[in-house]
Amino acid sequence: MATENKNLSNYDKNTIPNAKDFRFGIVVSEWNEQVTEGLFNGAFATLTDCGALPENIIRWNVPGSFELIFGAKQMHEKLDLDCVIVIGCVVKGETMHFEFVCEGVTQGIKDMNVIYDIPTIFCLLTDNNIQQSIDRSGGKHGNKGVEAAIAAIKMVALNRS
Repeated sequence: MATENKNLSNYDKNTIPNAKDFRFGIVVSEWNEQVTEGLFNGAFATLTDCGALPENIIRWNVPGSFELIFGAKQMHEKLDLDCVIVIGCVVKGETMHFEFVCEGVTQGIKDMNVIYDIPTIFCLLTDNNIQQSIDRSGGKHGNKGVEAAIAAIKMVALNRS
């Protein structure tokens, strides 16, 4: 569990493979846009900081987090990519909707990693309130989009080795 003042998004670029020749797809949920845009911006900035060319980062938007699965599947099947990152945010409410969406997306992304030969990186915030999501999308707990980008680069390098 993250501590209140710990930023988990710091990385040492010297320990990360150069992403110059890597192609990334990023599927972004439009729901909770304030959060998902922060996550996307963190991921995009990190990928380019680590050498990825902006033209090798393809972004598609989907309406909500549940649609991330279909968006990722279409990227896998229609584009020549090395990795797909899914970005979404589900905030717990008063109904079971939170549990159903989180479970469905988690299982769907797990399935992508089993079915396809390129990694799908999970960047879905599942928080109890919107402030927790803001804190993890560029706030006091860093940016999970940054962490997803680092994971993506490392997984592409692993897949190519």
